[in-house]
Amino acid sequence: MSDLLVVAFDDEATGFELRAELVKLQSEYLIKLEDAVVVTRPSADDIQLHQAMNLTAAGALGGTFWGTLVGLLFLNPLVGAAVGAGSGALAGYLTDYGVNDDFMREVGQKVTPGGSAVFLLIREMTADKVLDRISDFHKRGRVIQTSLSNEDEGRLREALAGEGAPTVPPATSAPEANS
Repeated sequence: MSDLLVVAFDDEATGFELRAELVKLQSEYLIKLEDAVVVTRPSADDIQLHQAMNLTAAGALGGTFWGTLVGLLFLNPLVGAAVGAGSGALAGYLTDYGVNDDFMREVGQKVTPGGSAVFLLIREMTADKVLDRISDFHKRGRVIQTSLSNEDEGRLREALAGEGAPTVPPATSAPEANS
């Protein structure tokens, strides 16, 4: 089961920075994200969703491949590729993977104009290491909504507030051997 986490910021840049840091953590196998969307609110009337993956482009690419393959079977690969790209793009456009877009727009109304919110759908994470890394965002973010347990939510709130965030001792070098 995945957990939903929504963290809001007073500026747009910090939301994108947090998403970039979490993608980096994913490449280090510390977290598995199903979805990571930054919602910005440039003005009181406008809410924009910045998806991590463009499903329309991915659908068009996959559709082109399969359309070409089917077209080769029927001796018309160009028509197959064109039809495949069109249907793949349409399927990608109509697909709502991860967090529901309407839900993100609704919660995005709580974001202050000029601010942002990061919507995360987390499959797995090594909580202590992830919280250490995102504690750099302390005093900049606030948790709006989460499906975490009360204990984990409290730890997350502490990490973002900068209170009781674990400190890492400075690295020390090994003593040199005398020869």
